[in-house]
Amino acid sequence: MKIAITAGGTGGHIFPALAIINKIKSHDKNSKFLYFGTTDRMEKDIIPEKGIPYIGIQMKGLNRKNILKNITVLKIYLAAIKKAEVELKKFKPDIVIGVGGYITAPVLVAANHLGIKTIIHEQNSIPGVSNKLLSHFVNKICVSFKESEAYFPKKKTIYTGNPRSEEILSMEKGKREDFGFNHKSKFIILVMGSLGSLTMTKKMKELIPSFKDKDYQVLVVTGKNYYGDYKDVKTPTNVKIVPFYDAKYMKDADLIITRSGASTIAEVTALLLPSIMIPSPYVTHNHQYKNAKALEDKKACKILEEKDFCKENLLSLIDECFKKEVYNEMRKNLKEFSCPNSAEAIYKEIMRLVRNEE
Repeated sequence: MKIAITAGGTGGHIFPALAIINKIKSHDKNSKFLYFGTTDRMEKDIIPEKGIPYIGIQMKGLNRKNILKNITVLKIYLAAIKKAEVELKKFKPDIVIGVGGYITAPVLVAANHLGIKTIIHEQNSIPGVSNKLLSHFVNKICVSFKESEAYFPKKKTIYTGNPRSEEILSMEKGKREDFGFNHKSKFIILVMGSLGSLTMTKKMKELIPSFKDKDYQVLVVTGKNYYGDYKDVKTPTNVKIVPFYDAKYMKDADLIITRSGASTIAEVTALLLPSIMIPSPYVTHNHQYKNAKALEDKKACKILEEKDFCKENLLSLIDECFKKEVYNEMRKNLKEFSCPNSAEAIYKEIMRLVRNEE
C-alpha cells in the first residue's frame, strides 16, 4: 500500500502523523510512504531523520493582522497545490492522510483534484479553519474529542481519539530514579513544551526555590531554548532541572504541570495522569485553553491560566490535586477521554477507504 501523509508546524501535528505511520507499518511492513511538509518548520528535520521520503513545499498561514499580505499567501497556496499534484501523480498513493497544519490544505486539495481517497485527523476540541474547509470534500474525518463531532458532517465523522495515546501506552516506562528521585515521595513533572516558554521562564525561576521542604519531588523541564537561563537558580534537593525529557517518564509521574496541546492531552488521558494545565495563550483560536476546558468541565484536570501563574497559586493547586478525593476523581473522570486504541481505530478507517468499503 502507498500512503501520502501531510502534517506540519508543531509536534502536535507531526507526532500523531508518525504514530499513524508506525501503526500502518506494524500491519504492513512493505507499505510505502511519502510525507508532505513545509520547507521551514520542524518537520523538515524530524521526518527525513526517520528515513521517511519527504517533499518540502513552501506554504504560509493566513495573515490575520494584514489582510493585504494574504494576496501573497494565496499565490503561495496555489503554487503549493500545483507542486503537490505533480508529486502525487508521481507517487500514485492509495490514500492521502492530513494530520494538521496549514500545509495539509494544498495537499488535500491536490488529492481531491486527482480523485485520490482522503482522510483527515483533527487533534483539537475546536477544529481549525483548514479542517473545517477540508471536511466538505474529504472522504473521512477522525476526531480526538467527542465534542468535535458537532463541527463536521455527521455521516463521515468518527471519534477515534488521538493516535499519540496508543504510542505512549506502548512506550517502556521511564523511572524517576534516572533523575535521582525515589518512590517515597510524589513525583511531579513541570514542563512548558519542548522548546520552552519565554514568558514562563521568569515565573518558573521564581517558583523553583519555593519547592524547598515540600514532600514531593519535581522535575523541571525548561525547554531547549531556555535551559541556560536557570544556571543561577537556587535549586532545592528535591528539584532537578533538565532542558528536555522523554515522554516515557510521564508513566512514572504522579502529577504533571503542562501546556495543553493536543498531543499532551492525548498522553495525559491515555495514562489517566492528573494534571494542572497551563494553556498557552499564544496559539490560534485559543485552542489550548479549549482543549483543557473540555477536561476541566468533567473535573478531569485543573486549569491555571498563564496570567494567574505565580508560586502561591500553583503551590495551592498542587496541594489541592494531592487531596485523595480530588486526585481519585480526576483519574476516574480521565477514563471518559481515554482512547487507548486510537491509532488502530484510525488504521481501520484508512483500510475501509482503501478497500472501497465506504
